[in-house]
Amino acid sequence: MSVKTLTMTKEEMFAFKAKLSTAQVRKTPPYAYYQLKTPDCVITAYTSGKIVFQGVGADAYVDLLAPQKNVSTNISYPQCGSDEVGTGDYFGPVVVCASFVKEEDVSDLKKLNIQDSKAIDDTTIRTLAPTLIKQLPHSLLILDNAKYNQIHATNNMVAMKAKLHNQAYVHLKHKLGSLPSFCVVDQFVQAASYYRYIQMEKEIVRNLHFETKAENKYLAVACASIIARYAFLKTFDAMEKHYDFHFLKGAGSKVDANIREFVNHFGKEELRNVAKLHFANTKKALDE
Repeated sequence: MSVKTLTMTKEEMFAFKAKLSTAQVRKTPPYAYYQLKTPDCVITAYTSGKIVFQGVGADAYVDLLAPQKNVSTNISYPQCGSDEVGTGDYFGPVVVCASFVKEEDVSDLKKLNIQDSKAIDDTTIRTLAPTLIKQLPHSLLILDNAKYNQIHATNNMVAMKAKLHNQAYVHLKHKLGSLPSFCVVDQFVQAASYYRYIQMEKEIVRNLHFETKAENKYLAVACASIIARYAFLKTFDAMEKHYDFHFLKGAGSKVDANIREFVNHFGKEELRNVAKLHFANTKKALDE
């Protein structure tokens, strides 16, 4: 599925809507003017000034109706982006980072060949991240395993991620004084659900743009992803040093044997300080 984002004025958005009079009008998502459904595309016009095309027909609509507009591959600056790491690893923390990139940073970042942390090996992450940490304003949150397990008793992982992303943006807003008009979250949940999860937070950053695979499209998200991965690796290093034990990353079958080995050395209760206990690996490893 193709996803394209354009920048449009409110007047242009409604003129565009009028051209698609045969499209199905859907329930309007939060912070949007409207959402339309055509046979090959879902089109959402946000109050932030972004209009998002999702579906196999996305490219055709962009080329036909707004070829002169600013597409996400050439998005304006400054921008903020957020991403998280560690949610698929049984051992280790969950880390969320939000970073700020201005136009003057772009040239240097492209020279570093910045891309999604999942596409970069950990050795390169350790080399790149310190430069990004020094150069870019950012907010970094590390949720250790003991706290993770405590919070998970009343919040699922998606709720925790939503609250961490919001808090990262709150911290970055305070650090910068204000956020730019374009702030994008590497989408892990629909916007309506995201804001429902954080509705009781003391401070909420709104008008965020949610887009899948954003780490491959926006420098701010890619940089946040690299900084978050670096923090995850540093925390993992400290954990291994503390226990003098080699933890496996991921959550595959080999991790089950790793769990049993850890429990044999340190006891079952100590797992809560190094692992995400609700993962199926816990039951599989300990039952065996």
